[in-house]
Amino acid sequence: MKGLAVLAALLLAVPAGAAERRIRLATTTSVENTGLLDLLLPAFKAESGIEVQAVAVGTGKALKLAENGDVDLVLVHDPEAEEAFMAKGFGRDRTALFRNEFVLVGPAEDPAGTAKAKDLPAAFARIAEQGSFFISRGDRSGTHARELSVWRKAGISPSGAWYLEAGQGMGPCLVIAGEKRAYALTDTATFASFAEKTGLSVLFKAKPPLVNPYSLILVDPKVHPAVSFKEAGEFLAWMKSKRARSLVAGFKKEGKTLFVPGR
Repeated sequence: MKGLAVLAALLLAVPAGAAERRIRLATTTSVENTGLLDLLLPAFKAESGIEVQAVAVGTGKALKLAENGDVDLVLVHDPEAEEAFMAKGFGRDRTALFRNEFVLVGPAEDPAGTAKAKDLPAAFARIAEQGSFFISRGDRSGTHARELSVWRKAGISPSGAWYLEAGQGMGPCLVIAGEKRAYALTDTATFASFAEKTGLSVLFKAKPPLVNPYSLILVDPKVHPAVSFKEAGEFLAWMKSKRARSLVAGFKKEGKTLFVPGR
């Protein structure tokens, strides 16, 4: 609800008939938590004159805002939910912009022995068998959806005192996991941004990598005629440009590249 309240405040702050061009973007918490938006949005405004008013929520909430016509475009990372959104006719010009990967993190001592697992579902199974704390986003985000898919592959419906649903963004979930000495599935970008605050370590990386693609989708003006479709299209074109791609590729924390342009 916090993200929705922020969006409402932004909308109320825009005077009717304002000359300055604006677009409303619903995006994922991982993109905001890492600081990538703080790099990209001012650069776009400097070149286009268009202000991007962003609200960070889970992918599920972001797509719901778009379905309702409350935003002009979304930047999300749940391919299955995105495909369903497009199939229902709400979206236009879905474009993969950049990616990172999902990894399992936890206390360095690794009480469940996840580092010895043959694959990620087997690592999750070890956590459940040991009853080690696991922090779930529990918020219908892209990360939450991917976590649940791993549990399904492991043949486990997680429940019990060891499985804690935080209902928060990735950054706060990592902080909680650090406090609880718990495991969590996270994208590499957010983990790199929060590693020092948590004391956690990357314990398992899937091979091949469990890719985490981020896509930009415009809200279809045929469904919601009031959306700023032209300006949203300008943002999409800029995000595909060499300038934006170079900014994404050069965005690092502790010398680590957080996002890779392209699929």
